[in-house]
This record gives sequence, C-alpha cells and structure tokens, in this order.
Amino acid sequence: MSPRRSAADARDTRSAILVRGLEIASAEGMEGVTIGRLAADLGLSKSGLLGHFGTKETLQLALVDTAAEAFSREVSDPADGTAFGMDHLVALCAAWVSYLERGVLPGGCFFMAAASEFDDRPGPVRDAVAGLHSLWQNDLRRHIRLAIAAGELPDGTEADQLLFELGGVMLALNHALQLYGDRTAIERTRRAMGRLLGRPLPAPTATRRRVAV
Repeated sequence: MSPRRSAADARDTRSAILVRGLEIASAEGMEGVTIGRLAADLGLSKSGLLGHFGTKETLQLALVDTAAEAFSREVSDPADGTAFGMDHLVALCAAWVSYLERGVLPGGCFFMAAASEFDDRPGPVRDAVAGLHSLWQNDLRRHIRLAIAAGELPDGTEADQLLFELGGVMLALNHALQLYGDRTAIERTRRAMGRLLGRPLPAPTATRRRVAV
C-alpha cells in the first residue's frame, strides 16, 4: 500500500470514528462514547482506534471540534451573503431551527447535551464546550446590536435579554423534539422567534439530515 493511500485510509477511519462518536454523544452523552463501543460499532480493534486519539479526553475534544465544524456548516454558513445586522440575524436563527428540524444529529443539539453533561465538571472538555458556546453567543449578540443600531429592532431592546430569550426558545425546541418527539414545536419555534425578532423566519430550504466530517 502506498503512503498516500495509507494516509487517506487513516483519514477516512478517523472521520468514521468521529461521525459515529457524534451520533452517540448527541443521544447518550460523551460518557457513552467509549473506545470499546466505537471499536465494536465500526469493526475496529481497540488498539487501532486508540491509535487515532490516544486518550478518551483527546477523543472527546476531537468530538467537540467536529461538532463545531458541523454546526458552522449547517447554521453559520447558510447565512453567508446576507447583510450584517437584522438580515444576518434572521438567517442565522432560521438555519438554527432547521438544524434541529432536520435531525442533523440523532440526539439533537450536541452542544446543548454537552453543556448539560459538563456544566459542573471542570476540565478541558468543559472549557472547550463553554468557549465555543460563547463564540456563538457573541456572534448572535453582534448582529442583535447592529440591528438595534440600525433601528431594525424596537427602541429599548436589550441585546443580552433578546439573546437569552432566543436561546430559551431553542432549548425548548430541542427538549420537545428529543423528549417528546413533538414536531409541532418546530412551527411554534418559528412563530416565537418571529415575534422576538419582529420579522418572520424564512421557510427552510436545506434537506441534508446526517452529519459528515
């Protein structure tokens, strides 16, 4: 086997490990992502799988990074090309709802699950989850403030309060979909966000359902 082919095979194997790991982590938490479980699911040896990551914590951190890349593709990238401020904020929120609606991960939002799992567990994984969550919050806050400055949101709108309420609506959607399988919550979420933003969310256009690396 050529070195190039060997390297490509290693990348493919690593990608398969991360995709399966994200599927498990979104539904069962990252503690459910064990070396033995992944090896059995993917037909790999434990030693071969460990060779890609070394430790469970390294694997968990790789899962956080992979989830962030998937979230960026599914939620941030679709808003590219829209004007900063209100247009961009609405596009981000629409893509955020669509991300959960389409079941990109079988257990819903990876970061909501990881935040609940690691919120009281200090360490590198918690820091990574919190850091990426803060980046997303800051991005939304930036466009809320631009919309306020442009007069696209009502006078007196508090950026942090609106950000808090948008996040609460999305937590409620994830809860409704994952705990109850309540698909009617999707349209309720769009209506709630439309009221908060003073502008209806556009209908979804993306159809892809499963994460890729």
